[in-house]
Amino acid sequence: MDFELKSLHLSQVATQEADALIVLWPDAADAVTASAAPDDALMRWATAAVADADIDKAVGSLLLAHRLPGVQARKVALVRSGDASPAATRKAVLAAVGALKLGSNKRLLLWAGEVSAGALAALLQATADASYSYTTTKSKAQPRSLQHVLVGVHDATALQGAFAQARATVKAVEWAKEWANRPPNHATPTLLAEAAQQLAQGKRLQVEVLGPQDVTKLGMGAYLAVAQGAEEPLRFIVLRYQGAPKASAPVVLVGKGITFDTGGISLKPGPEMDEMKFDMSGAAAVLGTFVALAELQPALNVVGLVPCCENMPDGRAVKPGDVVTSLSGQTIEILNTDAEGRLILCDALTYAERFKPRALIDVATLTGACVIALGNLRAGLYSNRDELAQALQAAGDATLDPCWRMPLDDEYEEGLKSNFADMANIAGRPAGSVTAAKFLQKFVAPEQAWAHLDIAGVAWKGGAAKGATGRPVALLLQYLLDEAARMAKESAQAPQAAAGAKRRKR
Repeated sequence: MDFELKSLHLSQVATQEADALIVLWPDAADAVTASAAPDDALMRWATAAVADADIDKAVGSLLLAHRLPGVQARKVALVRSGDASPAATRKAVLAAVGALKLGSNKRLLLWAGEVSAGALAALLQATADASYSYTTTKSKAQPRSLQHVLVGVHDATALQGAFAQARATVKAVEWAKEWANRPPNHATPTLLAEAAQQLAQGKRLQVEVLGPQDVTKLGMGAYLAVAQGAEEPLRFIVLRYQGAPKASAPVVLVGKGITFDTGGISLKPGPEMDEMKFDMSGAAAVLGTFVALAELQPALNVVGLVPCCENMPDGRAVKPGDVVTSLSGQTIEILNTDAEGRLILCDALTYAERFKPRALIDVATLTGACVIALGNLRAGLYSNRDELAQALQAAGDATLDPCWRMPLDDEYEEGLKSNFADMANIAGRPAGSVTAAKFLQKFVAPEQAWAHLDIAGVAWKGGAAKGATGRPVALLLQYLLDEAARMAKESAQAPQAAAGAKRRKR
């Protein structure tokens, strides 16, 4: 889908060529009434509808028109956008796009008027979400009908930076959705690694793919244990984006890439097991974030580590009670083979140490317990640094991709004790998402700033709306852009601080 931003006054909108038109009407616009006798047909219709209370004031309420005289667009939707906040804008756009039933319509004009950067981003993402459909493995799938979206605002020049970021975010989210939605036989570890290699071609990215022999030589015993029951070979993807000098410490993102999870010997129940193709949503989110990095090229370095494999129950599969040795040298008693995500992540977290990260963030559909705790609105956030946690939470709030910080008290480690290894891989049902995070923390150096995002409740939707959401791509990208801005500020302040110190010595 192609987005375009243009400066337009509402009086100019009627003459623009489009198959469908959406006019966002915030509460602040109610001061414009029909008594003002506007010159154009669209403005007269909208103001009269508001003055006559033909459209409710609730956000998302709308009024539809067909072949409105004087308006080029065949379909028109006037929709309430409340206080014009990002959340209200998203709700309004989703309602309007759904009501218009765009079908074969190829060009949409969406007039937003005076809009904030955050609301503009919400507008683009909502339009993309509402018109998205998965087609890759359908024999008679039609291409996406909506090809071009023109967004009209009062001042396009002032919003160019926000627009570029929003457009890149949409592209990245849709990349993540696409790969998470693909059936497991169309998204094997090998195919996902090939997608990462294609992603890096001609871009400011470098990719390295490690196979079973490489991982064995490294000593990633926990990762290998999960993969050993599968016919599909594991793939460990290492992706690098360099936007700053090589000496600049990178942010390292780690994404769980279980391309299908049967639970292994601790087999999952049959109903809804097909949804375990989404267990690589963390991997898809990390790789999708690199799609946007390559386009926006922020001034920082980022490393993506994506351990991929299947969790299958054949005769070679790891068994409950087996003890394995991780890359860190710590031994793990595997009490439940369905707690496999933490096993591949722990070796990836240890591998990340070689990059000396300024921040280390892992993203995983890790626990059903997190879904019970937080539902499908907020991802679970665990961190050993307040500053990092606050930055991630702020990024999530800004992008409508929210998370919520959970505890990491040392007492939660008690359940991970084992009589036969340094630790067990599970600690029972109570506080299951917290104890999973505490397991991962054992593989992070105390001095390392680290955060874990449990996205099990937000990475996909079930039921009739079954499909991937692309979360938390928007959160990760916003955090990285904010981090680049912080680094630039630190760099600018460094000479001044040095000069001040020199003067004080005198």
